[in-house]
Amino acid sequence: MKLSSSSAQLQKEFEKAYDLYADAIFRHCYLRVSDRELAKDLMQEAFMKTWEYLASGHDIQDIRPFLYRTAHNCLIDHVRRQKKRRTDSLESLQEDGFDVAGESGKDWATVLDAKAVVEVFQKVREPYRTVLVLRYVDEMQPSEIAAMLNISANAVSVRITRGLEKLRMLLPDG
Repeated sequence: MKLSSSSAQLQKEFEKAYDLYADAIFRHCYLRVSDRELAKDLMQEAFMKTWEYLASGHDIQDIRPFLYRTAHNCLIDHVRRQKKRRTDSLESLQEDGFDVAGESGKDWATVLDAKAVVEVFQKVREPYRTVLVLRYVDEMQPSEIAAMLNISANAVSVRITRGLEKLRMLLPDG
């Protein structure tokens, strides 16, 4: 989806992009911060920055990777702000409680399984974790991931393969 800078059309196209990608950008953020409200804030910040970029007269050739890149940058900015204020590590966030979906009606076995999966997944080091989330959770193609991360599609494929190998080693059934 290409967005260009004619006023009424731009707003309509942006709203369509929001409808198409807001949930995916939210999931992208949530898997990294494990906090629903913070993920929602980061998702909204990514869309606001994208809108400001468009409103300033810039064109976007493909909105999806642009939104993911903007969300990724918002996540990095958040981490930097947290470091300045003495960050809470990912482990301490988990110790404080992990809200899988914020629904009390969830089956506890499902909640515990999801928590275990997230814990194992978070043991996979960067940059492997990022490409695995983008590929299998956000369902992006290696070429889209490459454009977002400014690396080659081949490098993305190598990271996916190595990340899957590391994930398999960490899983209980190996």
